[in-house]
Amino acid sequence: MKFDKVTKSPVFPADHKWQFEKRKDGYESDITALVRRLLEDESIREDQRAAWERWRNDNSVLKNS
Repeated sequence: MKFDKVTKSPVFPADHKWQFEKRKDGYESDITALVRRLLEDESIREDQRAAWERWRNDNSVLKNS
């Protein structure tokens, strides 16, 4: 599969602190809460979707070396 348009990954300042809250209705780890918060950002969600599509459709992983 060829990609006509490869999106540019979002870049955030090195000192950027992500604010997140754990769910109150059950156990949730810090990392799960952080990932959930990151995916609320539209640019990150789109970047991860595109990366998943590229990986999923990459025929090179199916070839034997």
